[in-house]
Amino acid sequence: MIHYMTTQGVGDAWVGNELRIVKKAGIPVRLHALMRPEKTYFSSPDIAAMAEETGVIYPLSKGAALRAVLAGPSRFKGVFWAALKDACFGPRESLRNRLVGLWHFAVACHWAAQLTRDDVTHIHSQWIHSGGTVAMYGAWLLGRSFSFTGHAADLFRNRSALLSKIARAEFIICISEFHRQFYLKLGADPDKLHIAYCGIDTSHFTPNRRTRPKDEPVHFLSSGRLVAKKGFPVLIRACGLLRERGLDFRCTIAGSGPDEAELRAQIAAADLGDIITLTGEALKQEDIPTFMYSGDIYTLPCLWAADNDVDGLPQMLMEAMACGLPAVSTDLVGIPDLVKDGETGLLIAPKEHVPLADALMRLAGDEKLAQTLAEQGRRHLIDRFDLQNCLEPLIAQYRTRLDKS
Repeated sequence: MIHYMTTQGVGDAWVGNELRIVKKAGIPVRLHALMRPEKTYFSSPDIAAMAEETGVIYPLSKGAALRAVLAGPSRFKGVFWAALKDACFGPRESLRNRLVGLWHFAVACHWAAQLTRDDVTHIHSQWIHSGGTVAMYGAWLLGRSFSFTGHAADLFRNRSALLSKIARAEFIICISEFHRQFYLKLGADPDKLHIAYCGIDTSHFTPNRRTRPKDEPVHFLSSGRLVAKKGFPVLIRACGLLRERGLDFRCTIAGSGPDEAELRAQIAAADLGDIITLTGEALKQEDIPTFMYSGDIYTLPCLWAADNDVDGLPQMLMEAMACGLPAVSTDLVGIPDLVKDGETGLLIAPKEHVPLADALMRLAGDEKLAQTLAEQGRRHLIDRFDLQNCLEPLIAQYRTRLDKS
């Protein structure tokens, strides 16, 4: 059995999408989460069942964690001391990370004790910050192999014990060439690195780009959680510039999040309320095609946020391309693997609203280019990012572990 650790289970859309394919491939897998998600981005019964079956660790009392640690030497023998030594003295990014890591070691003792009653072949962590620490120590205590997939915030803003995790991992899933190079620079064994893109099930999306009436304004779409790394303030500034240039357009930003009030204030201050619609509601996975079909061009101007958060390879960008929209995004992390400038979309520098306005205006005024990029983008997406194929490197690693057990 593959045990799959996450922060909040199917509260992250990627978890549900990936596990659907893993299970379809016949891999026995059990989902774990540090905490139960407050909401999910699905309305389908299979994901609801997945959420219900998730093994959730928190809430966990300090007393229960302490008792698990005290029982650790007798329960896990010598490996307990080896894992504890790493928690106390292994390479860490800060004193805070050391202290938090000691707590996660205690959590792992509690979690691993529960797993002694289960069939555990291998433990994989999706994201490699807090949940990854628990997964690493849990696998260590149980004498099982460990692996992980790193994304963005977990590798940069919330990095924790990453060198220990790279050293302990039997394999590492890289979601882009950027990630592979990143791990190599940190000393990872190249033979342990496997690229498996965080793709989508393209069969759920039909290219149905609308034919825009000549008297109707071009409709730009963007979507995602309303947080700094998505670059929505840059898009709003670009819209202000496009209005100054006299372009007839409207823009819809779909999503919810902590920056909503700030974004609404920016729209109001720029007097763009009649042009930009901010929905304030997260898109359900099943509603994404309808949203995409309402627009002409999709943009997601991702950037590296001040708090060191960044997108690895945005799923929403793939979904827009799968629906037949031409895409404009930024040259950042894994995005260039998907959006190749002038071939599968347009790529600009992050944080720059003028190039963004230029790219949007270029596509708005050149329908032939827009349609060509949309068609080539979708073909590239299907070839490289379809879930039916792109997860095969991960599934092959799972099969290897299961065959050895």
